[in-house]
Amino acid sequence: MADSLPTVIQLEIVTPDRQVVHESVTSVTIPGKEGYLGILPGHAPLLSELRAGTLIYTRAETKNYLAVSWGFAEVLPERVIILAHTAERAAEIDLARAERAFERAEKRLKDVSDPTVDRQRAEEAYARALARLQAARRTGV
Repeated sequence: MADSLPTVIQLEIVTPDRQVVHESVTSVTIPGKEGYLGILPGHAPLLSELRAGTLIYTRAETKNYLAVSWGFAEVLPERVIILAHTAERAAEIDLARAERAFERAEKRLKDVSDPTVDRQRAEEAYARALARLQAARRTGV
């Protein structure tokens, strides 16, 4: 059947520094700006803005986790392209360092009386630190 749905998706994740992933996968979960998006082969085309969060993809029945922050996702029936500001595989994340960064970001957000704190930057740092921490903990790193 020429019109049958695809069984895999080509997933590409690219940052300004490198290509992080280029694999055939069976599913992808993306942290979209309005919430998480579940993508399976044959998904309807869409564009989405990304927020900081954990991207999950399944390949050969194994789940893989990445911390991503900001950017865009293009979804087509047979391909998903992620253009992210940052993307790190869970295994690349130093858990102790991620925990310290999260604690610093959390402390900065709580100190609302400090006029030198740029609230937006503090919120972005917190979101990115949380995403890194969550991805790293998913693999037991």
